[in-house]
Amino acid sequence: MVLGFLFVLYASAILMYRYWFVKLKQFVVPSNFTPQTSFSILIPARNEEDNIVDCLNSILNNHYPKDLYEIIVIDDHSTDNTSLLVQQLQATNSNVRLLRLADEIDGQLLNAYKKKAIEKAIGIATKDWIITTDADCFTSKEWLQNFAAYIQETNHVLVAAPVVFFKKPNVLSMFQYIDFLSLQGITAASVSAGFHTMCNGANLAYQKAAFLAVDGFKDIDHIASGDDMFLMNKIKKQFPKGLGYLFAQKATVSTHPMTSWNAFLNQRIRWASKADKLKDKSVLLVLVLVYFFNLLIFLMPVMAFFNPAFIGYCLTALLLKTIIELSFALPVGRFFGQSFVWWFPLLQPIHIAYTVVAGWLGKFGSYKWKGRSVK
Repeated sequence: MVLGFLFVLYASAILMYRYWFVKLKQFVVPSNFTPQTSFSILIPARNEEDNIVDCLNSILNNHYPKDLYEIIVIDDHSTDNTSLLVQQLQATNSNVRLLRLADEIDGQLLNAYKKKAIEKAIGIATKDWIITTDADCFTSKEWLQNFAAYIQETNHVLVAAPVVFFKKPNVLSMFQYIDFLSLQGITAASVSAGFHTMCNGANLAYQKAAFLAVDGFKDIDHIASGDDMFLMNKIKKQFPKGLGYLFAQKATVSTHPMTSWNAFLNQRIRWASKADKLKDKSVLLVLVLVYFFNLLIFLMPVMAFFNPAFIGYCLTALLLKTIIELSFALPVGRFFGQSFVWWFPLLQPIHIAYTVVAGWLGKFGSYKWKGRSVK
């Protein structure tokens, strides 16, 4: 009975997201578009020598006037050649800048280095809009153009946009790709509908003036994660109609999935660690629903030792969960140009297990990220 009740709530939420998602129309840059919006693109980087050059080149190759954007890389105590590679690009690109976080905080120990890196970069930013992305991300040549056209067409002060993982031919990569697609689909649907404050800091834009108007990361700067969603929530409170979602394939940022199960689990624990601190209660309620629905399915094989009927309940729940999730995953996959979401039924046990474990450790455990241990 409890499982049935939770499934009805879970299915209702998924179908609601699906309804909002299929209503979305992809944004197209007008033919008469004239660039006017200026951007400071902020890239916190820690030991990213393998990615930073490709990341910067993908941005520098954008079809957008060079005088309307600058790139500020914030080196967060790297021990590799990240800074050196950025300096080499600076020699031929006057709009690339380097900021060393170690020089800015003078040995101060922090729990949220990324927030401090972004805050310091905004302090020296010269453009009207901030875009945050990550050092292992890659953009299309129309990325900035899409952001500018959307901003100039709306009155929004914060704009979220899509992020996608590169596909790689292994189970871990495929699992992450499909799982992350669902998160991105929910983000696109719920933000466009004005329901949730969800976003990903790998592809997020906001007015510098809006950041300053809400006192930036004040009161949330002690939380290790959440430089994106916590800020979005603060901005929504002061600018209730100022949030938008740029639903455009050419505005999508691509990034690499985690390369090991341990790294993946630490990433998801990091994401889960901020759940109980979220101010958006609609997001929190959905997260609680998802957690307990998966927890109950997770426990059913154990319950079957006491009552074999639970095997049937478990298999039925898995089947219904898969069907309802595929109804949402298929249109989301089409937007991202992918069709291999049919792998998802085979990955359900992994999805359920990681949801339970990451959710629990996000609340009661600790994780390691970028070589730092965080509680």
